[in-house]
Amino acid sequence: MSIKLLTDSASDLPLSFFQENNVGFLPLRVSLDNQEFLDLQTIEPASVYEAIRKGKMPKTSQAAPTTMYEVFEDIAKSGDSCVYLAFSSELSGTYQTAMMIREELLEKYPDFQLEIIDTKCASLGQGVVTYYAAQLLQQNLSLVEMTEKIKQYALHMEHIFTVDDLDFLAQGGRVSKASAFVGGLLNIKPLLHVEDGKLIPIEKIRGRKKVFKRMLDVMEERGKNLSSQTIGISHGDDLETALQLKEMIQERFGTKHFIINIIGAAIGSHSGPGTIAVFFLNETIE
Repeated sequence: MSIKLLTDSASDLPLSFFQENNVGFLPLRVSLDNQEFLDLQTIEPASVYEAIRKGKMPKTSQAAPTTMYEVFEDIAKSGDSCVYLAFSSELSGTYQTAMMIREELLEKYPDFQLEIIDTKCASLGQGVVTYYAAQLLQQNLSLVEMTEKIKQYALHMEHIFTVDDLDFLAQGGRVSKASAFVGGLLNIKPLLHVEDGKLIPIEKIRGRKKVFKRMLDVMEERGKNLSSQTIGISHGDDLETALQLKEMIQERFGTKHFIINIIGAAIGSHSGPGTIAVFFLNETIE
């Protein structure tokens, strides 16, 4: 019996990661132009950003319960155990649905060992936790040991990000409409973080360059052993800026290992073009 690792597409990891590390994922759904697509499977993030720039507002929904049931049941039938790293319960109903399906499956497969973790993370914050979890698979840990260690990574994962327009997050209910008023005409940029799974604006800074400098200051204030971490950087169709931020982090902290990826169709439908986010640990996990 082996442990199967599973997450969802809100982790914003590239498809190649899942293929190379034998990690499964559940696709969130994106509705655009009266069609429903599967994040990371039947829609590219670039299509979402192009649509948003044209004034369209894609809608998103959690991973399909039927798909989730089928994926979990296949693992149950195989006799393997499973750890599922779910998108923050404060931002999606995917975790709650997974818990309900787990209860259903345990009636049918009482010996099925299925651990569902509410990561309280999003985008590459969730993705970097999944990256560390994939490394744990190589250590022959027990299901309990592995689950507890993943929970520690999730608990200590920092999300620091800026968006071009908070209205995207407000329209999707991810931040309050009051928080979304930041004075776009004055070139005031919001700096946000994730607190207990929720998106929280923490500062308003004039000028994009100053925002990035402040992001590094926050990293220095909160991070531990940044030089030896794997740091995530995700971007809303702005790879050039993501690479610039990588260089700034390398120069300041000496970090060597990064995961850089475009924000996927599901998350990007709410954060919009131009979003830049950095993810790192605020504690050393032994």
